[in-house]
Amino acid sequence: MGFRSFLEQLTKSGELTRITKEVSTEYEMAGVIEALGEKPVLFENPKESDIPVVAGLVSSKELISRALGIKKEQLLHKLASAIENPLPPTVVAKGECQEVIEKNVDLTKLPIMRYTEKDGGKYIASAIAIVRDPGFGTRNMAFHRLMLIGKNRFAARIVENRGTDTALKKAGGELEVALCIGNSTPVLLAAATSLPMGVDELGMANALEKTELVKCKTVNLEVPRDCEIVLEGKITRETTAEGPFLDTTGTIDKIRQQPIIEIKCITHREKPFYQTLLPGRNEHKFLMGMPKEPTIFTEVNKVCECKDVYITPGGCSWLHAVVKIKKKTADDGKKAIAAAFEGHKSLKHCVIVDDDIDIYDPHDVEWAIATRFQADKNAVIKPNQPGSSLDPSGDLTEGKKATTCKMGLDATIPFGKTDKSFGKEQYRKVDMKKFL
Repeated sequence: MGFRSFLEQLTKSGELTRITKEVSTEYEMAGVIEALGEKPVLFENPKESDIPVVAGLVSSKELISRALGIKKEQLLHKLASAIENPLPPTVVAKGECQEVIEKNVDLTKLPIMRYTEKDGGKYIASAIAIVRDPGFGTRNMAFHRLMLIGKNRFAARIVENRGTDTALKKAGGELEVALCIGNSTPVLLAAATSLPMGVDELGMANALEKTELVKCKTVNLEVPRDCEIVLEGKITRETTAEGPFLDTTGTIDKIRQQPIIEIKCITHREKPFYQTLLPGRNEHKFLMGMPKEPTIFTEVNKVCECKDVYITPGGCSWLHAVVKIKKKTADDGKKAIAAAFEGHKSLKHCVIVDDDIDIYDPHDVEWAIATRFQADKNAVIKPNQPGSSLDPSGDLTEGKKATTCKMGLDATIPFGKTDKSFGKEQYRKVDMKKFL
């Protein structure tokens, strides 16, 4: 459902915490969001802005599933289907995101936050950037953290050799961009997913839920008609220092020279909401890691029967995965390890378990490792592999791609074992009404 519809549902169910007291966007608001455990919250009176702030809408798989109108158990398959079968969205004449048009740009009026004392400046962490790839002619949608450096300028962290960077290079170093704030859950999920070059991520959003677009006022781009705020502008050739800032690992990312974005027009709804998320916490992690679960699922299913995949929060929702399989041959576990690393190139460690293990319970996964795994027989160690720049323990030598040592653990029952030693014994189920 749309951003506002979900907000209304959470209000009716009593799950949305409303804070009426004045709260500062300087550190204070981030502290409140974390103190609430990232549960859905609405700040009605930000100290530095007239625009209310919403957070916590995608802080759990339960919330994400409900926003899509499905059960948590259906989420992996729903995402996999949308990735495989994107639907071109319709462009309509009018959109709610353009009820107000501001040509006199002043970004300081937005409730842009400073999250930690180590931040290089005030940041927008929740904006969706939409650009058009000059080579393919298709839209690309992605998250880029935005550091405020003036009334109409941001320094944007644009990861090298990804969609936006590739399009920017094709365009000769300048590119029109639309930054959308306050988006539906399908749009957020699609923006967080890396689809093949030339495939429109908005098509994935439309496959998850009908997502109509509207043409921007000053740039040749289309944006979701029902988002809250749109910042129209261009990525320039000019660069500046960006950072430091908190990353998904919970550690501080370094300062880099990054492109400057100039904003020339702001459009928004009447009385818009500003959506934020906490860097390095659950919303950041789920949006970043969860879209990799269906890609691992697809690859593992090519070599054996995959039942479920979980990119774990303890692994920064990026570096660790647990994969559940139905083992049919002796080498299914090791084949699943290789396939998991193929399905998520930045994956560092993966654990393969049988279908009697609850992959969402870390104690159950650890039990499988303790009782079904022997390191000399069931570990797969792959040294000097392409890794993630997010892993501070990897080789992050300047000027070269990050490398790491990867490891897979086959914690499945040894094939052919028919005794009961590998299963948990169960107690008799009783009706407690007879005894209490």
